[in-house]
Amino acid sequence: MDMPEFRSLVEKNWKEIYDYIVKHIKKNVTNYVFIDEVQNVPGFEKWLEGLYVHPNIDLYVTGSNAFLLSSELATLLTGRAYEINVLPFSFAEFLAFTGKTANPDLAFADYVRTGGFPEAVRLSQDGNNFANEYLQTVFKNIYENDISKRYTIYGEESYQEVVNFLIDSVGSNVSAGNIAKVLTANKKKIDNKTVSKYIDTLVEAYLFYKVNRYDIKGKQHLATQKKYYLVDLGFRNALLGKELASDAGHLLENIIYLELKRRNNQVWIGKTNNLEVDFVVRNNEGFTQYIQVSQTVQNETTLERELAPFDTIADHHDKLLITMDYDTGTLNGVKKINALDWLIIPEK
Repeated sequence: MDMPEFRSLVEKNWKEIYDYIVKHIKKNVTNYVFIDEVQNVPGFEKWLEGLYVHPNIDLYVTGSNAFLLSSELATLLTGRAYEINVLPFSFAEFLAFTGKTANPDLAFADYVRTGGFPEAVRLSQDGNNFANEYLQTVFKNIYENDISKRYTIYGEESYQEVVNFLIDSVGSNVSAGNIAKVLTANKKKIDNKTVSKYIDTLVEAYLFYKVNRYDIKGKQHLATQKKYYLVDLGFRNALLGKELASDAGHLLENIIYLELKRRNNQVWIGKTNNLEVDFVVRNNEGFTQYIQVSQTVQNETTLERELAPFDTIADHHDKLLITMDYDTGTLNGVKKINALDWLIIPEK
């Protein structure tokens, strides 16, 4: 709906556009209708409903999050639509796109730095500054089009501080109260309620994913100490300029989480006694798996720490330790696997 040849349609009412499409479809066969930037048409919800119920139309719609995620649209299409969340490139897709298959370790460092937005990956071939500028623009557009148009943001500077805090804390337990306390101590006064609202807008715009905690022994969901993962690590470098080595373990954890989502799993943070399992994972068939993620466990103390939560779990679900170490095998019933192998070749 941004193209000049269809601009005249946008200026019409939704019923005229509906009639235009129905006039051009072929009878007695399935017609695939793809509409981009659907929010440019006033009253598009009614238009979509009309197209959806048409017997010969299979409908696909894309557009701005600010409109497609609206409660009004969700109510209108409840039970009628299937939502497809498209994440940036996985590491396997990154390798296929760039052709950097000869040295996966080096390619992985590029992937962590640049992220998986296809255009950012393409631009990074000419220098990472171009990719960073692109990602800064993407973030700005999401903020201006999908967030600030739908929500009242009292202070853009304090909002950016919350964004930066979450980016810098991927994989860590955080709360609105903790963020407010830290920012206030740094002369950025903000209250819990405002921080909580800002975080909600970031999650709703798909910039961050919120992961709740799950008590493995008690078999219940917990409301405290959530974790947040960034939709693409390229934003971290573009917005904060952080070095990769500064938090390699949590960055790896972020990448593993996104891959678990791509593979259509439900994911929680596990609690067992006073210990934590990085991920409790359940697939569509109800199969459960416990996963610990660590940059390396070559140090004996680190290995013991990572295995300790598994020792408290009495059930027989699979337990997996994912690291960047080259050595693999089984440790006390826990399967140790190299992260790049796991990312490139999904387990059967």
